[in-house]
Amino acid sequence: MVNNKYQENITVEEIAECELSWFKGEIVLVDNPKTYYEVFPRLLGSELLGFDTETKPNFKKGRKNSVSLIQLSTDNLACLFRINKIGFPEELIKLLSDHSVIKAGVAVHDDIRFLKGVKKFSPDGFVDLQSFVRDYGIKSSGLKKLAAIVLGFRISKRQQVTDWEAEQLTEAQQIYAATDAWVCHQIYNKLTENS
Repeated sequence: MVNNKYQENITVEEIAECELSWFKGEIVLVDNPKTYYEVFPRLLGSELLGFDTETKPNFKKGRKNSVSLIQLSTDNLACLFRINKIGFPEELIKLLSDHSVIKAGVAVHDDIRFLKGVKKFSPDGFVDLQSFVRDYGIKSSGLKKLAAIVLGFRISKRQQVTDWEAEQLTEAQQIYAATDAWVCHQIYNKLTENS
């Protein structure tokens, strides 16, 4: 059954009219083992996590860089795991393989494929919002459009093509990365809250 509460699509002009919003909770940049072991347990016990990854852009045709960042978000905590600095820890792999924890994201198939290039694992519990929203009558699929349609606000994508392997990530990069994962969490939550 299709739930037609949401509009099918949205124009660039309609998105521009939406108020700009971003993640305003706690952002933890995980770039060393100490921070990892302090913050990781705070994600455990969550039934739903927003998920995304970032990769340093490559402007050479046919070449793709390895994943630099894995973002996982709850309602008020966003963890940015710099796997180019800390590797791909076993506990994180276990969480990404846990079928009982929903990891909601956009185009997760690609993210998972690239993560498997870092280390082989058996992902489970992932929900690709691009497919999921079809049950709600939504035909748009990009995160920016989905945020506007489902949540009624606009998100900035200005940091998307920046250096995710820079020695230090800027505050703007961190907010962008946290927002992408958090928005996925919020979209899934909103769509399923009354079902």
